[in-house]
Amino acid sequence: MNQDDITRPGRHLALYLTGEHDCSYLEAMRARTLFVDPNARIDTATYQLLIDLGFRRSGSHVYRPACRGCTRCVPVRIPVADFLPDRSQRRNWRHNAPRITLRERRASFDPAHYALYRDYLLGRHGDGPMADDASEEGYRRFLVDPWGGPCLFIEFWLDEERLLGVAVTDRLEQGLSAVYTFYDPALAALGPGTFAILAQIELARRLELPYLYLGYWVEGCEKMTYKARFRPLEAWDGRGWRALARGTLLRQP
Repeated sequence: MNQDDITRPGRHLALYLTGEHDCSYLEAMRARTLFVDPNARIDTATYQLLIDLGFRRSGSHVYRPACRGCTRCVPVRIPVADFLPDRSQRRNWRHNAPRITLRERRASFDPAHYALYRDYLLGRHGDGPMADDASEEGYRRFLVDPWGGPCLFIEFWLDEERLLGVAVTDRLEQGLSAVYTFYDPALAALGPGTFAILAQIELARRLELPYLYLGYWVEGCEKMTYKARFRPLEAWDGRGWRALARGTLLRQP
């Protein structure tokens, strides 16, 4: 691995660049990943700095794509005060909000959560790389183990009796960061993925936080197209955040 660093007041963070590996988003593509030193202590302030530079976390690992000749992975966020739902999103909220109760919990292992997560991976992403590690250990490592800042599990209860889904989100200084959402694949027709984002937008507003970070929008990846439906949307272009107009194919320089 090659090494570089990021400097913040009073602190240096070492970065490590991997060799090429298969891309997680696009078939037949090769990728490289820039990782923050896994031994570094990452707190909320540090992660806020990193996420504003296009980084994300997976478990305790903080990373950013750094691919040769490809810049399709674009970090995006929603300025929640300005968010305007489209017709489909309004319909989703109108239909689901009266029936779904939200319960916020600190990150911790719950067998019911893990069972739902496993069903979701095998039912919705059975052909993807994540389904290859649907073990309890992999689940704990990905979503439960502490990373250095506050993490919430937002439960969605249908008619107060059936666990519909869970949205895992980090609370940062300038927003919420949507880590992962999983739900009962038998109830996919309710649009729980869209509802989860709408619920996190509402939570960010209630907490008076300006942004909901959605991770990477990936041009050409069908599973990531939903992120572009939430407007207005801002994208990190390698130098700063700017508005992403509809129909724009944004790539970092």
